[in-house]
Amino acid sequence: MPNFTMLAQNTDVNYVEQACLAAMSIHASNDNSQVCLITNDVVPDKYKQLFTHIVQIPWGDHAQNETWKISNRWKIIHATPFDNTFVLDCDMLVLSDLTHWWNKLQSFDAFYVNRVTDYRGDTITGRYYRQSFDKHNLPDIYAGVHYFRKCEFTFMFYKWLEYALNNWERFQGQFAGGKYYQKVASVDLSTAIITKILGVEKEITSPYTAYPTFTHMKLHLQNWKVVAPTWQDYVGVYLNNSCELKIGNYRQQGIFHYTEDSFVNPRILHTYEKRLSI
Repeated sequence: MPNFTMLAQNTDVNYVEQACLAAMSIHASNDNSQVCLITNDVVPDKYKQLFTHIVQIPWGDHAQNETWKISNRWKIIHATPFDNTFVLDCDMLVLSDLTHWWNKLQSFDAFYVNRVTDYRGDTITGRYYRQSFDKHNLPDIYAGVHYFRKCEFTFMFYKWLEYALNNWERFQGQFAGGKYYQKVASVDLSTAIITKILGVEKEITSPYTAYPTFTHMKLHLQNWKVVAPTWQDYVGVYLNNSCELKIGNYRQQGIFHYTEDSFVNPRILHTYEKRLSI
């Protein structure tokens, strides 16, 4: 069965709560999976049972002064107790059994998502958030879902990630500068830059595979002509007592990246708690 690892650090957003919801979704769809949470924040007692391991972020908090805390992300490979694992962003739901994904990826040292879909299941082709990638011919990496097994290659790759995140202005300025320069650190962009520097795109991702992937709910990726403040203003969210999720009229499968913090509400939490008898 798959293993899952997340890193959560609270800001004005309760990312630990999001990670707990993600863990509930994993247990609802992937029986007997193990889940590791890496955090220095308090996990509510009722949710601790969701995690096989709760691990402190090692070597201090490199994101202590950051609003968007990503500078500890390179520590995941060192902190997780699993020899191989899926790594997920906290603001995700796992809605299907991912055993077939897991089995496929056992032949890889690392694998990153290259293709994402909208809530209708259509492959996203819009480039609203990826203009810097296109301008600088960077591989289309989505680090929010990836897989690795601990080996010489992945430790080397994460060492580069450490260096890129700790020196993100230099890396992004040199390899993704100019008109579309991003003024904040980005794990996706840093990972893409590293992939290009090392020349390993074909080893860690592929545009020809249907999975792993995820539904990406960023507002400007849904192919809507008129843009409301949030995607939840456009379509309804329907979660039944079996924790089956519909967005509008579309049943969601696989991994759902909801992106908007307001998605997590007492009704959704209670539905999962009831499903898992928490």
